[in-house]
Amino acid sequence: MIVYLRLLKESFGFAMNALQNNKLRTLLSLLGVTIGIFSIIAVLAAVDSLDRKITKDLSSLDKNTIYLMKFSFGPSDIPQWKREQFPNVKYDEYTYMKGVMTNTDQMGYQIFTKRESIKYDSKTVSDVNIVPVSHEFIDIQGLEFEEGRFYNESEANSGATVIVLGDEIAKSLFENIDPIGKNVRLYGKRFTVIGVLKKQGAGLFGDSNDTSAFIPVNFVRQLYGDNNTSLTNVIIFKPERGVDMDAYRGEISQKLRSYRGLKAGEIDNFFVNVFSGFTDFIDGIIGQMNVVGWIISGFSLLVGGFGIANIMFVSVKERTNLIGIQKSLGAKNKFILFQFLFEAIILSVIGGIIGLLLVWIISVILTSALDFEFVLGMGNILLGTGLAAIIGLISGILPAIAASKLDPVEAIRTGM
Repeated sequence: MIVYLRLLKESFGFAMNALQNNKLRTLLSLLGVTIGIFSIIAVLAAVDSLDRKITKDLSSLDKNTIYLMKFSFGPSDIPQWKREQFPNVKYDEYTYMKGVMTNTDQMGYQIFTKRESIKYDSKTVSDVNIVPVSHEFIDIQGLEFEEGRFYNESEANSGATVIVLGDEIAKSLFENIDPIGKNVRLYGKRFTVIGVLKKQGAGLFGDSNDTSAFIPVNFVRQLYGDNNTSLTNVIIFKPERGVDMDAYRGEISQKLRSYRGLKAGEIDNFFVNVFSGFTDFIDGIIGQMNVVGWIISGFSLLVGGFGIANIMFVSVKERTNLIGIQKSLGAKNKFILFQFLFEAIILSVIGGIIGLLLVWIISVILTSALDFEFVLGMGNILLGTGLAAIIGLISGILPAIAASKLDPVEAIRTGM
């Protein structure tokens, strides 16, 4: 064991000597490994950070949450022209489904509408994501409050002019002022602020609760009516735990078909979108990003492997005389082989560490510049180091074998 530790120390010394005496040649040869490790770990770290962000953003939503609407979350076999003729779901369908659906924990109604401006005194916040929803939304999405509350059933049903603000909207309108009870202007009306949500951070698709404002859905219904084609209406179902999802989706479809009077053989003119299908779609995209990253980075690692092999063949040639002397003094072939193999691994790992360091520097810069936490996890660090060591092992095996098989007499004569 002591012999191998000594061998490892000597190999490290030779590797450092190669870096010091042939800086440009060695660094250029290591560049391939550095770029390869940087590419792989940067992609994996970005995907891991995105996955963590998605998990955080969607943690409040049950994966079994169902969105009943005229559009599909994913691809559909129904032609687009046919889908464009589907009617919006209606509020009366929401009230009907509340009365007939079984095994349902919560059911809410939401309208997707255009963005608006909110004013308070002389201050205006533009491009606000207005979220008209029924009172059940707080339990469906698990909203958390910095202060105040969500509107109750009575306020929701009457379309009361009350509003719940996201953290960023509240801070923009009310600097050093308690917003609760204050009146803001929206749709030309005065809305009373009754709640402010806790800060969430940037949303997965741009919007988040921080830049949103929640108002009773019935106010928007009174404003635009129930037949406005520029709006998209959704009925949200949160089933009870342990429910058979296929049977639950079938019940939704059967009940709405019956209410709409669809005959046997007619296709559904609505889509029952399960939220887990959307998350599976996102997971598929993330998986594809990983594969593409590995493919692109593989070419860099291949080039890096040739670079390490080149260094080691040159090193063998330069130290032929020393190899002959070591062998003449009794060094075994295995000793020579491991000496060069360890050196190749050490050089490759140095290139990998440089790549990891670049990823870390960029992650720090991006995290501070963007509202997004870019994380370089310990798993990716170990993976990058391990990959670099494997590249060094594979690249150094042929030069190491060549060195170990040198005849001591010929080696000494050649090196003289």
